Amino acid sequence: MRQEAFESRHAATWATFETWIDALSTPRFAQRSEHESRETISKNFPAMYRQVCHHLALARTRRYSIALQQRLNQLALDGHQHMYRTRTPFLTSIGLFLARDFPATFRKEWRFMLASTLLFYLPALVMALAVVLLPETIYSLLDPGSVSRMEEMYDPANEAIGRERGSDSDFQMFGFYIYNNISIGFRTFAGGLLFGLGSLFFLIFNGLYFGAVSTHLTVAGFTETFWPFVSGHSSFELTAITIFGGVGLMLGYGALAPGRMTRWQSIRSRAQSGLPLIYGGTLMLVAAAFVEAFWSSTVWPPASFKYSVGAFLWVLHGLYFFLLGRNES
Repeated sequence: MRQEAFESRHAATWATFETWIDALSTPRFAQRSEHESRETISKNFPAMYRQVCHHLALARTRRYSIALQQRLNQLALDGHQHMYRTRTPFLTSIGLFLARDFPATFRKEWRFMLASTLLFYLPALVMALAVVLLPETIYSLLDPGSVSRMEEMYDPANEAIGRERGSDSDFQMFGFYIYNNISIGFRTFAGGLLFGLGSLFFLIFNGLYFGAVSTHLTVAGFTETFWPFVSGHSSFELTAITIFGGVGLMLGYGALAPGRMTRWQSIRSRAQSGLPLIYGGTLMLVAAAFVEAFWSSTVWPPASFKYSVGAFLWVLHGLYFFLLGRNES
């Protein structure tokens, strides 16, 4: 049978199946006169699902177009998810995601995660060496006013470290840090749509910025305030930025090497694969903002204690991504 005749014969079936999936996926599906009831759909869904799977097998055997095969494959996947999914409590779903899906996806995409990490930390190291050898290099990234404000933020005389004098409350700063962190993360991720160039730019730029600022403040004598401040939230924030960068590189690779799919289909497939990393990275940035607002800026804990907490969190992150979710890798 020619593909045109095959599609004409079964198009109504596929459209009906798509409608059923949409209806059953709605949390509060309301019965209307023009729609079949939920019970009727659920009763006939298995037979329709098997029919769609049969159509998919025929399309593959007869070597119909890739677009048709992909549509039927998506219908089969959606139908399978509905057929065999279980209703998991919300908090349980979050726990399973954090304990299984997030770290497993991180390891699965380890090549992009490694590339992103190198693109962030290598420029930071190069800039740090440049600032040590030639201190005025800092002004290639920041103007003198910004450098002065940065130094004021880490003045040991401040009641709260890491923010300008007269700033808002910890809770208001928490909201500011969330906005700032997530905006950086999503710019780094979305830049991957430009064939990965945007992600490359934001990773390298943020690495250069971090290396320049941290080294300048260290050389300028703010070691006792700057490093205790960043030690607490750095494991959350820096790791999340490299995760977002890695997803951006995934999108860029999908655009550059789509294979047998169209370019947009390849990007979409990569984006779907990276969704657990986006969700997890966002949670990490929120956690970083919380630690930064309520812990990092305080002056009462000794620096040694802050360093210990920071080191513990870095080790905890390493163990988390290395050990958890191994059955899903």
